[in-house]
Amino acid sequence: MAKKINPELLQKLDKRITNREFKLLLKPDGLDRHTRIGQLQKAIHDLCDESGIAFNSPETMVSGLRNIFFVDTSDAALHRNKLILRVRESRSNIWVDDWCEVTFKCRSENIDRAWAYNPIPLSEIAHRIRFKEEILKDGPVGSIRRIYSHNSVMDTVPMDLISSRKLSQLVSVFPGLSAVNLPMEKNTQMVGGRRNKILEACVTLGHIAFSETVLAHCEIGIWFHSIGKPMVGELAFAYRVHKANRKDIAAHQAAEAFFRKLQSFFADQLATGTTKTAMVYGSHE
Repeated sequence: MAKKINPELLQKLDKRITNREFKLLLKPDGLDRHTRIGQLQKAIHDLCDESGIAFNSPETMVSGLRNIFFVDTSDAALHRNKLILRVRESRSNIWVDDWCEVTFKCRSENIDRAWAYNPIPLSEIAHRIRFKEEILKDGPVGSIRRIYSHNSVMDTVPMDLISSRKLSQLVSVFPGLSAVNLPMEKNTQMVGGRRNKILEACVTLGHIAFSETVLAHCEIGIWFHSIGKPMVGELAFAYRVHKANRKDIAAHQAAEAFFRKLQSFFADQLATGTTKTAMVYGSHE
């Protein structure tokens, strides 16, 4: 039976959006325990059953490890202009790979501002472009806040190229920076110093089918300063928006309703704040 559309909530997705991602920050207690992750997975499975939504879980829950840090000037010139430069270093066992993923994005609550910034790197650099709608909790349980990010993702950047340099040197890689009023003479550095180099464990919890064409990947990302007590967890589900599902408004509404239900179920486990990036910068985003 087709899902009913609530006419009061019916909204046409902006044609620029390529991805939607729903994120909830969780308190870190117990997130370094396999049994706790299993409990999270079961709770989501049960909530899906209760909501009449299909949920498929993987045969095993395997975690992948990577290092994460952010690059900016000492006075956060990029962040103040809604720009984020993030580096992810993949790890194989204890070893850090020679290549890393670099994401450069403009993120704003104003969709037109996010879209207007051009994050595309030089043409010879292999990259993927994403325009994401990020749906977050904002205020009381059941609330929704939307921010938009125009992303350029480069998967195979040599680690040796990730070093401190002047902002003016970044313009040679990201030409769009020339249109931003930045202190080009300033050097970049790791935000917060090396203590803010995060170890992240990502675990796929399953896949949620809001319709035949709206299929979301659900995972938990756990941040550590080092192996030991976790800092925070991010429970998220995300899916691509494309020609086949853009007009499936009932399914997009079902995803938002499920996000609100997750907030209610995990109400006593929700961490303060809305994004992990804001935690690193120590400021609201």
